[in-house]
Amino acid sequence: MSSENRTGEGGADGAPPEQLALIRASVREAKVPRAKPRTWRGAALAKELPVARVLVDKGVLHLDRYFDYAVPEELDADAQPGVRVRVRFGAGRHRVRDGRREGGGLIDGFLVERRAESDYSGPLAALAQVVSPEPVLSEELLTLARAVADRYAGSLADVLQLAVPPRSARAEQRPSPEPLPPPEVPEPGSWARYERGAAFLRSLATGGAPRAVWNALPGPGWSEELARAVAATLASGRGALVVVPDGRAAARVDAALTALLGEGRHALLTADAGPEKRYRQWLAVRRGSVRAVVGTRAAMFAPVRDLGLVALWDDGDDSHSEPHAPQPHAREVLLLRAALDRCAFLLGSRDCTVEAAQLVESGWARPLVAGREQVRRAAPLVRTVGDLDLARDEAARAARLPSLAWQTAREGLRHGPVLVQVPRRGYVPRMACAQCRAPARCRHCAGPLEARDGGALWCGWCGREESGWHCPECGSFRLRAQVVGARRTAEELGRAFPAVPVRTSGREHVLDTVPGTPALVVSTPGAEPVAEGGYAAALLLDGWAMLGRPDLRAGEDALRRWIAAAALVRPQSAGGTVVVVAEPTLRPVQALVRWDPVGHAVRELAERAELGFPPVSRMAAVSGLPEAVAAFLAEVHLPPDAEVLGPVPVPGTAPGRPRRPGAPPPGEDWERALVRVPPGSGGAMAAALKAAQAARMARGTGGGAAGAAGEPVRVRIDPPDIG
Repeated sequence: MSSENRTGEGGADGAPPEQLALIRASVREAKVPRAKPRTWRGAALAKELPVARVLVDKGVLHLDRYFDYAVPEELDADAQPGVRVRVRFGAGRHRVRDGRREGGGLIDGFLVERRAESDYSGPLAALAQVVSPEPVLSEELLTLARAVADRYAGSLADVLQLAVPPRSARAEQRPSPEPLPPPEVPEPGSWARYERGAAFLRSLATGGAPRAVWNALPGPGWSEELARAVAATLASGRGALVVVPDGRAAARVDAALTALLGEGRHALLTADAGPEKRYRQWLAVRRGSVRAVVGTRAAMFAPVRDLGLVALWDDGDDSHSEPHAPQPHAREVLLLRAALDRCAFLLGSRDCTVEAAQLVESGWARPLVAGREQVRRAAPLVRTVGDLDLARDEAARAARLPSLAWQTAREGLRHGPVLVQVPRRGYVPRMACAQCRAPARCRHCAGPLEARDGGALWCGWCGREESGWHCPECGSFRLRAQVVGARRTAEELGRAFPAVPVRTSGREHVLDTVPGTPALVVSTPGAEPVAEGGYAAALLLDGWAMLGRPDLRAGEDALRRWIAAAALVRPQSAGGTVVVVAEPTLRPVQALVRWDPVGHAVRELAERAELGFPPVSRMAAVSGLPEAVAAFLAEVHLPPDAEVLGPVPVPGTAPGRPRRPGAPPPGEDWERALVRVPPGSGGAMAAALKAAQAARMARGTGGGAAGAAGEPVRVRIDPPDIG
């Protein structure tokens, strides 16, 4: 990495590069040591290692390098590698201080290294301030952050903003507790249900580094099993890190660890804790007082000492994808950590993503699964209701609840709560033909027709009302809600079962648990509460709506959401039954009936390999105004085996709706091109895109934000929505 100084305090020395090279060569040949800076404008500098190499907090690619600064003598003791500093950067506005003119504004940064001399031959600006003597950036964390930045074509400063939490002076002043001795090796417990579960724990406890993809059995036991894996790692004298998708999952693992090991052996890193408490916990981890961490997405960078295990739960959840630049995924970050730290890796979920199947297929990880007999004992009975059944079912047409689902719910309510999963919350808006399911479109602009509270139809794009709609496909005049939300479903079920309490769980109000007494629990995917003793039954409604999304992962995501809900139901031996309203011949539905998410992922992986889709290939998305995208693609030096797909128009956001991530600003027409490379060329593609973006930003022609020409270009590695 280049260490040229361009702070405005030093500037260029004016010598041509060839002449400067000859001068430096002659100095080396004469064995004359380069003069070290001893003073800076009359101020004494540090006697030892007077040069500080600093990473400035500028998340722009053309400044993604280290800059050299002089270390004043008064800052010598505190200016150690890893501390936060403030430096003057850029020409900026000048001001007079102590009779001297100083240029550039103050900017935050990290002191990376102390050196005896600088590669820059001009005068160096001095460190302005050491913000805190607390070293927060270790060499291991810096190496990981650089690897993440290179993989995602981003800047090191952006990654460190995700990795190092904001400072709290009060938290730094509080001493961390003394570390506790390693615990005893835990018993296998419910890990014995898996074919290699006990051997996996033994390997962790003896200092091994096994790598496994774990397909967890239905039921609530996954959090205790994760806790036992952490305890086995701690027993070997090493640290452990567990990343989960949300605060509810983190609370369950936290409770399991506390029950197994007691207080003080692990830290909980979630946003709910507040900035000061979270930073205090983070400092305890960095100082080595705590050797285990459980947390949400940001915890993937937690500075655990002597890392022995990294574990990720439910890698298919969208929450694991960081929305801020460079938008890394927790799974990929933990894979990098496992490789850099040579530690154990555990990817666990009740379902199985295509990426997880690829790890096993490539031999990088081993499968950690239960036998089919164990699966049958733990899973509920799954029954299906297809389109033909719905067409013949008067109850389904009247109340949107098929007869089989109604009977299952009535029987389940005799023994406990019944879960009802619907694809979205609220009242529904989008309509479709009741006979052929074709989406209802506006005759003027082809926008989606919507209905609110049973009122007239209107277009979600142009706002026109529609009074005489009929289906252009089959001629039917009857409409149905394309996706009916949780509140509307709760009202319908309340009328169907008037003596039964109805509870809802969704985005605005998520229930964590519900009693084991009879009740209807209507929930959106991902917000299903845990029932005491398990649900007696579950109804998975409008499955076709999730399967019909125009997305490469539609089937995988639908199966993941179904399994997450069905896993909360009692086993078949205890009467647990699940009814899914979806076409039974579709592959995800069959995988749910057989409870075989691994087989579904393996078949999906084989199909994507034939078509060259991720994760077999690596992809990047380049989006922006058409002329900007064309200019960017013309100047980027892609690998020879790269393939450019498109560009194609990027759909905008409908008027009156919140802007989608990655959507163009209002009033702008964007295009997007996809760059695809085969396995082994992903690093070269990322480097080429990063170099082209850095050159474009250095010229002031736009990058992540609009530049001088007003033509932004956005680059994202591994886009989740390639369609």
